[in-house]
Parts: sequence; structure tokens; C-alpha cells
Amino acid sequence: MKNRIDQRFEELGSQAAFVAYVCACDPNMEKSLEIIKGLADAGADIIELGVPFSDPLADGVVNQLAAERALKAGATTLKVLELLKKFRKTHQTPIVLFTYLNPVYTYGFEDFHKDFAEAGADGILLLDLPPDEAKKNEELTNQAGLKSITLIAPNSPDARIADLAAQSEGFIYALSRTGVTGAQAAPSASIGETVAKIKAHTQTPVCVGFGIGTAEQSSMVASVSDGVVVGSAIVQIVAENAHSEDVAAKVAAFAKPLIDAAKEVS
Repeated sequence: MKNRIDQRFEELGSQAAFVAYVCACDPNMEKSLEIIKGLADAGADIIELGVPFSDPLADGVVNQLAAERALKAGATTLKVLELLKKFRKTHQTPIVLFTYLNPVYTYGFEDFHKDFAEAGADGILLLDLPPDEAKKNEELTNQAGLKSITLIAPNSPDARIADLAAQSEGFIYALSRTGVTGAQAAPSASIGETVAKIKAHTQTPVCVGFGIGTAEQSSMVASVSDGVVVGSAIVQIVAENAHSEDVAAKVAAFAKPLIDAAKEVS
């Protein structure tokens, strides 16, 4: 069966994809399931599902606090697996796992990839695995059904961009700026140049994230890329409404204008 990520980009054609990030089990298991279903129903093309980790070094404070909330609510890797299985009973929206090496190795590298692929995950982004190291370790390149999503920073040298683009699959996550995750700074105005550099070396779709939190920003990024990634701005809505019974509806209501703005550009 064709990977859901590849299938979704084929279906979209020239239309930009909208990729929504949330932390699994934030603020708890039940509400998290409602949130990801709501985002899918609102039109998100791909959902990045963060696996809660106690030391998320690549994340800004908003996403760090999301992981903390999830862990306090009893989140474990097995519960994330259960969440994914429940989601797959009703939805086929592609899922990319957003995580670090530690939780994967604690679970068992090979078993993690096998179990999550069987449960319905489609890709994985390992934030603290340098591509150079992955090449040196065969076990780190055996994804067992999960597309390995490549991260490319705007300050990457041209030779490194070419190398990373050549080995990419699923989609490339291009950072709109340097730093940790967070909506505190707007996307760089030069992101179009970065996307063009990447696309010169690959046919893999290029999605842009970091700092996108308004419909206007979503539209701008969609106009120069194959997709828009919104994370911290969505997670902030979860944080503000964590104790509300209709948190999922509020998250979907926030995301919908950003999704629509991305879709209007082709």
C-alpha cells in the first residue's frame, strides 16, 4: 500500500499541504484524541504527533510545557501507540511522529518503528539524529515502513542542503528561521530562497514551519512552498483551553482560517 504521505501530496497536486503539530496526550489522552480528530476534520493534510519526552531540547517553551502536561497526565510511548490506533479507527490523515532518540531507544528502535508503522504512523522526524550519524549506523536508517522526514535549516551550507535533499522522503521540513520551535518570531522573508535552493536538488515536497501563527503568514508561506507547518500556535490554544470541555473545538476553530489560507494558494 502506498504511504499515506505520498498519497496525500499526489492528491493535493499544486495545492499546498497544511501540517498541524500537537503533542500526543496533551492535555490528556481523551482530549488529545478529540483534538487530532478535530484538526483532521478541519482540513489538516498531515498531523505531526509529538511523542512526550522529558528533555525536548529542540522545542521552545510552549511545546516543552505541552510535553510536561502530557507526562503529568500519564503519557507513555505505549499510550501514544494506543492513541494512534484509536485515531486510525475513524481517520486516514497521514501521521508523522515528532520525537527524540531517547524514547525510541527506550522502547527498542526496531520494535518502535515496526509497532508504530503497523498502528498507522506514516513518517518519523527524529529531532536529535544528525543525518551524518544515521548514515553510519544501519539500524538508524531502517525505518520499517516509516518515511524518514528530513529537517533543513535556512543557514545550512549549499553542499549540505544538496546532500540532505537527495536523501529525503515523504516531505522535507524546512525551517523558516533558526532556533527552537515557537511562534514568537515570524517566518523569515527569505524563506522562498531557501525553498528554491532545496527544490533544485529534489522532487520531494518542501513544507515550511517555525513562527507561523496567522492566516496571513500561512498564505505567504504556502505561496513559496509545498506546505505550511503550524505547531506552537496550535499548542498554545491547547494550553489556554486545557481544562475546557470543548478544547478540541477551539483548536479546530483556530486552525481552520490558517488551513483555508494555505489552500487558497496554488
